[in-house]
Amino acid sequence: MKQNSLAESCDITQAYLSQIENNAKEPNISTLRVIAKKLSVPLPVLFFLSLDDKDIKPEKRAAYNHLAPSIKSMIAEFFTNASTR
Repeated sequence: MKQNSLAESCDITQAYLSQIENNAKEPNISTLRVIAKKLSVPLPVLFFLSLDDKDIKPEKRAAYNHLAPSIKSMIAEFFTNASTR
């Protein structure tokens, strides 16, 4: 989905969506719910996919960095396969 199409379907501007994607703006939870719904992704999954190692406590980063690629791959496969059924 193109950014401008997603933004329009969420009733936000493309510029605002871009700022959200680039961590320049933090949207409210209702905006995130709309984005997640339009992407057909559960909100907790959207939260997980937005994490990076700076969001993880230092003592947990090694485990996160080890597990995150596999989890993100499984999520991508699940939602890609789910949309083609």
